[in-house]
Amino acid sequence: MTVLPLLEVRNLVTEFSSDGVVTKAVNDVSFVLNKGETLGIVGESGSGKSITSLSVMRLIPASGIIANGNIIFNNGATTDLTSLKEKDMRKFRGKQIAMIFQEPMTSLNPVIKCGHQVTEAIRLHLKLSKKKARERTLGLFEEVQLPRPLAIFNSYPHELSGGQKQRVMIAMAMSCNPSVLIADEPTTALDVTVQKTILELMKKLQEKHRMSIIFITHDLGVIAEIADRVLIMYKGKIIESGSVDQIFSNPQHPYTKGLLACRPTMEKRLKKLPVVSDFMDESRDGVITEKKHSVEEMTGKLVVSKEERVSMHKKLYERKPILEVKNLKTYFPVRKGIFGKGHEYVTAVDDVSFDVYPGETLGLVGESGCGKTTLGRTILRLIEPTSGQVIFKDIDVAGLSGKEMRRVRKNLQIIFQDPYSSLNPRITIGSAILEPMRVHNIHDNDKQRKEKVMELLCKVNMSEHHFNRYPHEFSGGQRQRVCIARALALNPEFIICDESVSALDVSVQAQVLNLLNELKHEFGFTYIFISHDLSVVKFMSDRMIVMKNGKIMEYGDSDEIYSNPATEYTRRLIEAIPKAL
Repeated sequence: MTVLPLLEVRNLVTEFSSDGVVTKAVNDVSFVLNKGETLGIVGESGSGKSITSLSVMRLIPASGIIANGNIIFNNGATTDLTSLKEKDMRKFRGKQIAMIFQEPMTSLNPVIKCGHQVTEAIRLHLKLSKKKARERTLGLFEEVQLPRPLAIFNSYPHELSGGQKQRVMIAMAMSCNPSVLIADEPTTALDVTVQKTILELMKKLQEKHRMSIIFITHDLGVIAEIADRVLIMYKGKIIESGSVDQIFSNPQHPYTKGLLACRPTMEKRLKKLPVVSDFMDESRDGVITEKKHSVEEMTGKLVVSKEERVSMHKKLYERKPILEVKNLKTYFPVRKGIFGKGHEYVTAVDDVSFDVYPGETLGLVGESGCGKTTLGRTILRLIEPTSGQVIFKDIDVAGLSGKEMRRVRKNLQIIFQDPYSSLNPRITIGSAILEPMRVHNIHDNDKQRKEKVMELLCKVNMSEHHFNRYPHEFSGGQRQRVCIARALALNPEFIICDESVSALDVSVQAQVLNLLNELKHEFGFTYIFISHDLSVVKFMSDRMIVMKNGKIMEYGDSDEIYSNPATEYTRRLIEAIPKAL
């Protein structure tokens, strides 16, 4: 007897129309998903992987249509989902096929308590009473390992951490025991430790419920942890498929080889990260040709020897520190009582001291809530310190008046985590880069400033004709380059990079990290590089600080901390990094 696949996608084409131009976001895609299997779909932003999953759910935006193909669901009866009317599709969506979206904060309703959002789905599909739906929701919250299920039930989304919100989304997706669970980038921008627990949780739930999973990500390291088979997508097409072992041990397509190579490795220290363009060329008409060298050859040429590193550090640490942080504390008051009498304090930064040397990159790593972002912002006086000193070039920044601080601030810049929210959507990127120069009276007139902006755009691998475009017209990687150009506009000596690559594709991340290093060597910048990803911090930094609960747990040479961690906390961070096969 032939066993039919649970889900079969045949020759799927999904098109979007804008200003009369039709774009094939998904172009003739076919694959099967078997019962109990995890199928990984990997590719960069714009590869079509998320639109493929939204097509299966019949949730594509209004400007798109499924132009061709069939989506066959075999669960007792055989149904072509593309032929169903919307009211019939609702019977499958959520109950038979459920989805976990990439960003839980935008997927959860901010004005409805988390528990009520899950009970609503249960009552809609399973027709349970309010009491029974509540009991089932609390049981699901326990199953997805949420602490204090009752408190979470009565909490709003903004009161939860990123990992907790993602668990609520998983509970909602699991609430009706679906046969297929689609997880679209469910761990992007989460701490590596939270990511690891989410992946373990999904595997546990899959085994318990005999569920099939489509797991979508841009990170092949994550796929190695969870998938049985893998599809690699590029510009709307599947360019390679196979088992996890086949893809990792013997990749065939140059794009796959590039994706595998561009993730920072923990075993070797590289001068720069390989990028996809190191492995392939693409002509204007889309013909791909492979550059003939292996991943091993490519990375082998880029390795920094131990002797080179020792010599470089000897010169680096002979100089006087550019920044000295001494006993820095940042407390946030929490009001209590009806009249606000009495205070509790959240200790975000707790008696932290360290030095940073000219030309150094100091890594700052730890889980969400450890205090690393607050520390970075306190150094820049974007958050006021409770006590302690921040001495930049012999000036105690913590004691300056607002007017004095403005003069110093042009030497101290920050690149934020989310480039979209840190750019004004109503002004062009050229104006966004030019504005700080005008505020600080750099150059004599706007003509000279515009010339400088054009130079900076080229410096960050963008084009002069981008000057008059708006932020929404660019990809995430391009927007991050704009933010880097804006930080460079004031000729700073010191830059804090706050999770500046955490939400980017691994290939774009590699390009941005390489760019930051190139600019550092060209202009002599000093960086504090903040991230929850220890592999990225190790690649970027000379020394690193590991933080937990506002305190420094470890502080020293990056390679030494990785090879010989002194605390159990650091060991957990290292073990949580996805390991390629």
